[in-house]
Amino acid sequence: MEHTPNWVEEAWTKAKDKTLRNIAQIGDGFPHASVNGTYVLEQPNWWTAGFWPGMLWQLYEESGDDRFRMTAEQCEARLDAVLDGYVRLDHDLGFMWTLTSVAAHKLLDSEVSKIRALKAANYLVGRFNLKGRYIRAWNPWTEGEDNAGYAIIDCAMNTPLLYWASRESGDPRYRHIAEAHMDTVLQHFVRADGSVYHIVEFDPWTGQFVEGKGGQGYAPESAWSRGTAWALYGLTLSYHHTGNPAYLNAAKRVAHFFLSNLPEDHVPHWDFRLPQDVTKYRDSSAGAIAASGLLLLADKVGALEAHVYRQPAVKMLESLYRNYGAWDQDNEEGLILHGTSHYPEGKNIDVPLIYGDFYFVEGLARLRGTRAIFWE
Repeated sequence: MEHTPNWVEEAWTKAKDKTLRNIAQIGDGFPHASVNGTYVLEQPNWWTAGFWPGMLWQLYEESGDDRFRMTAEQCEARLDAVLDGYVRLDHDLGFMWTLTSVAAHKLLDSEVSKIRALKAANYLVGRFNLKGRYIRAWNPWTEGEDNAGYAIIDCAMNTPLLYWASRESGDPRYRHIAEAHMDTVLQHFVRADGSVYHIVEFDPWTGQFVEGKGGQGYAPESAWSRGTAWALYGLTLSYHHTGNPAYLNAAKRVAHFFLSNLPEDHVPHWDFRLPQDVTKYRDSSAGAIAASGLLLLADKVGALEAHVYRQPAVKMLESLYRNYGAWDQDNEEGLILHGTSHYPEGKNIDVPLIYGDFYFVEGLARLRGTRAIFWE
C-alpha cells in the first residue's frame, strides 16, 4: 500500500471537523450551492439531494461518529416522499439513492435501505428508451415541452445503481440496461479526441441520433469540464462492474483529454474550449470528480501505467486542499471554493458546490484506503 502524504490526513481532519460544524446548520437539509457563505437548501427532489448524506456516510465509515450516521439516516428518510410521490423522479435516481440507501445498506446492512434502493433502480430502468438504447434525462420542465429524446452524460454516474441492483437481486436486466446506455455513451457522446457532449438528442420514436447539444457547456462543440469528469468516472465504473475493455479504453481517452487541458494549478476551468472574451472561471467540482475517477482508473490498469492517472489525481486533490479549501473561513460553509454550476444560465458561478465537497472527501477516502466507495 502506498504511503499516505501528511497533507491527506490534514485535509481529512479539516473536512471532518468542518462537516461536523455544518451539521448544526444544515441538518437533514439538501444543500446545493453556497451563496454568501451559506449553503442554500433545495427541495428533496433536487438532483443534488444525495451528496450531503453521501459525504456524511463517507465520514462515518472511517470515524464511527454517530452524528454523521444519524443525520444521513434522517436525510434518507426524507427522500421517501420523493420516491413514493414518483412525479418528480428523473435520471438522477442514481445520484440520490446510491449515496443514501445503497450507502446505508453497505455500511449498516439495512434491509429498509435495500428496498428503497431497489425501488429507485426500478424507476430508473423505467426511463430506458429501447429504440435509442438510452436512459431518458429530464421530464418536461414546462407544459408542452418535449425532451423525451434527451440523454445526458451525467447519467453515466447513475448507472452504478443498476449494477448494484443486478448483484443484489440476481436479476441481470438492470445491468443489461446500464450497459446498453453506456454503449450509447461510447457511440454518441465521446468524441474521437476524448471530449464529450453534455446532451445528445435522439428521436424518441425511432431512436435515431439527432444532434449533440451544449447544455451546461459553452457551446455544442465545446468541452464542458464537469461533463468530461462525469464521463471519465462513469466509464471507469462501468469497466469496474463489467470488465468490458471498450469502457476502459474510452475512459483512458477521456482522461487524457481532461489532463492535457488542465491549467498550472491542476484544477480545470468550467469549459476546456472557451473564446478569449469569456471568463475562464474554475470548476473545482469537475476537478474533484475527475480526481476520484482517476484514482479508480489507476487501480484498473497495469502497474506500469497506474502512475499516469494516480499522480495527476493526487496533484489535483492537493491543489484543491491547499489553494481552494475554505478551512479557516468561519463565514463559509462550503469546503471547496470556486465551483461553477451552470454558466450559460448564470447560476451558481464561482461558489462552493456540495458535489465538489463530496467528491473531494471521496477522493481523500480513496487515498486513505477506505473500504467503502458507494458507486462500486
